[in-house]
Amino acid sequence: MTLAQTNSIALLGLDGHVVNVEVDIADGLPMYCLLGLPDAALSESRERVRSAMVNCAEVWPNRKVTVSLSPAWLPKSGSGFDLAICIALLSAHETIPSERICDVVFLGELSLDGRIRSVRGVLPALMAAFKSGIRTAVVPAANSSEAGLMQGMEIIAMAHLKHVLHWLRNGEREIAQEIDYQWNESEEHLDFADVAGQPEARLAAEIAATGGHHILLIGPPGAGKTMIAERIPTIMPALKITEALEVTSVHSLAGSFTTRSPTSLVAPIVSPHHTTTRVAMVGGGTHAIRPGACSLAHHGVLFIDEAPECPAGVLDSLRQPLEAGTVTIARSIGNVTFPARFLLVLAANPCPCGKFTGRGRNCTCTSAQVRRYLGKLSGPLMDRIDLRVHVDPVGRIDMARNELGETSALIRARVIAARAVAEKRFAGLGYSLNSQIPARSLRTNFQPERAAMSFLHDELEREHITARGLHKIVRVSWTLSDLHGHVLPTLDDVKQAHSIRGGVEI
Repeated sequence: MTLAQTNSIALLGLDGHVVNVEVDIADGLPMYCLLGLPDAALSESRERVRSAMVNCAEVWPNRKVTVSLSPAWLPKSGSGFDLAICIALLSAHETIPSERICDVVFLGELSLDGRIRSVRGVLPALMAAFKSGIRTAVVPAANSSEAGLMQGMEIIAMAHLKHVLHWLRNGEREIAQEIDYQWNESEEHLDFADVAGQPEARLAAEIAATGGHHILLIGPPGAGKTMIAERIPTIMPALKITEALEVTSVHSLAGSFTTRSPTSLVAPIVSPHHTTTRVAMVGGGTHAIRPGACSLAHHGVLFIDEAPECPAGVLDSLRQPLEAGTVTIARSIGNVTFPARFLLVLAANPCPCGKFTGRGRNCTCTSAQVRRYLGKLSGPLMDRIDLRVHVDPVGRIDMARNELGETSALIRARVIAARAVAEKRFAGLGYSLNSQIPARSLRTNFQPERAAMSFLHDELEREHITARGLHKIVRVSWTLSDLHGHVLPTLDDVKQAHSIRGGVEI
């Protein structure tokens, strides 16, 4: 038999497609032909596969070898097809039983000496294989902890091509070391007790974590903006298993497990530098479309420090993800949609020199410079920010106190209790956070009390707020209502939400 086939997975974003890897060995001039829209990395598989086979004492067929990756219309990228091509080629050369590989998915890149290197996107690839009815997968040993999260499949982690061939021929393999797949609910050493003073900013962070509201922190350097932003994940509830799998899939595709464990239940925080590009922020690429910072922050926090210093268009590229919770990237190879439901935290100085504190103390900037600096935060973007908070310089009294502020554990307990109230209220509606209440529901089922709505309508009539701003204030008022234990948002809740939203004039 000179024809054999096995399976691998092609990823287009987080969507996986089963690829049939067919190999035909025929008489003719020795050559290697790869079909099926491969990219440059995949086209180079010939030399990797040949060297790995030769160095593992296998025979490279000195005949015409044709490798077809079907469906042919689907673009394939990356080196994760190396192992599947090698196994199918050896089966076509009649050194491996064909019945052992027909219902197995092979993932892995081959080194020249036969070692199986890790690849990106193992978890979403296994999910796609499971949906297609495949229940056995061979993955690199370096990806075993990630692959083990896929329940219901037999995961065979191999470190070398020789081990795979021995298993396929004899059915024998080393007993894999059991890995403890306990989910980690805490892996940070940060705590809100480290923040001195700043009661308004601490309250705004609690509101943001409770309802999923976006926040702008504006204040002079050294006031604690970055400390507060970095500690917001510590007061957010642990991710649900389904949410954690979504986060792990995105980080697997991006290859960022050096900074995050696959079994972490802690909300992620991503802090791109203010010189980042639009592609790095929302995702993209030419051959392989990869998720950007806003997708890596899915179910977590996207923190952008020195926000006014970002290049033109970078922050405005977040406007669509903030509304939709997803990012759709259109390229010639297809459209890819990544999840991007995150809590946006922006930090900015009050002026270019950073010393403006409202009283103008030590500030050398003119009013025109201040307006020009803050004007880099566009009106449409700021209209999507729920909370705008001044972070004043820390005073001598706050620094001299021996007792610390509230810990993250105490704040998180209040956040979890308030979220439970909201989740019970939204049962069966398809969402669980106050920031996700649809505009239609805000005008029907989830209106605050009458006096509060009258106040908001007056503000709308005076053009102090926009229609989107009204909806944002109502959503924040529901979060304050949950924290205060009110059945409906009161006039005080709505006024407090209005005050926090209008706390910074841009």
